[in-house]
Amino acid sequence: MGVSGSGKTTIGQLIAREKGYVFIDGDELHPPENIAKMQAAIPLTDEDRWAWLKRINANAMALNEKGVTVVVACSALKKVYRDLLRNGIQKILFICVKGSFDRIHQLIGSRNGHFMPVDLLKSQFETLEVPDANETDCVIVAITSLPQEMQEINEQLQVRDL
Repeated sequence: MGVSGSGKTTIGQLIAREKGYVFIDGDELHPPENIAKMQAAIPLTDEDRWAWLKRINANAMALNEKGVTVVVACSALKKVYRDLLRNGIQKILFICVKGSFDRIHQLIGSRNGHFMPVDLLKSQFETLEVPDANETDCVIVAITSLPQEMQEINEQLQVRDL
């Protein structure tokens, strides 16, 4: 979880590949209306996000019911969004990939082919509710280097038997 450009997809794909889990990219589950809004640099509202989050949760639950462990890359910027994603999932861990505005702005500027324009990064930071100690199924990983981030994440996965 985290703002656009924080590395969620890259990290999620690596975890899934290393552990033999199934990867779901939440961006691929956005309805066309959400993508059009973002492409037009219009921030999504809570209303825009509910159906998308429910779709992510339903996809993850369907796979879990078949005994499949899933890794989802999804912004999950607010606690209420994470609460919705938790619904019906037995074992869950949110990995909050966190970095400064300037660092993530730089990362977004260097990527190609994504519908999320750099202009919306400010609104994502304004929306972001970083998990606190009460969200015990969340860990915060600072953007450093991918090998260092993966080492920290793998340690957390091992501690939590995931």
